[in-house]
Amino acid sequence: MAMTMKGEVALSADRATVWEKLNDPEILKASIPGCKDLEKLGDSAFRATVKIKVGPVSALFKGSVELTDIDPPNGYRIVGQGEGGIAGFAKGGARVDLSDAPDAAGGCLLRYEVEADVGGKIAQLGSRLINGVASKTAEQFFANFAVAVSK
Repeated sequence: MAMTMKGEVALSADRATVWEKLNDPEILKASIPGCKDLEKLGDSAFRATVKIKVGPVSALFKGSVELTDIDPPNGYRIVGQGEGGIAGFAKGGARVDLSDAPDAAGGCLLRYEVEADVGGKIAQLGSRLINGVASKTAEQFFANFAVAVSK
């Protein structure tokens, strides 16, 4: 089951600071809802363990994430995949772009476009439920990330 989401969030920090925090495993781990472990394997690769609950199905997904098309401090593409055992799998990617905020406050505008695909037991729950959980998870990530960036 494929899905797409896109949006933008205004952050109070400048673009260089936001870029630095987008590449900090501890900040990302604290920002990703349900993230139990995030280990940096190299300059552009991570291993992650995330616990997700979709309706009655709760699963621990273990997977890998790679950053590609890296253009500091303007953005990158994230590509990842994970296995959740009997619950199924998730794979996808996101394009993240940073630009200076249009106002004079010196902030940064983060735009994202996500493409994801899920399969297995979790996909059988229906697209409305999965899309709702995915949207809520994205909103939580950016709310958590905004707090981390402002520290």
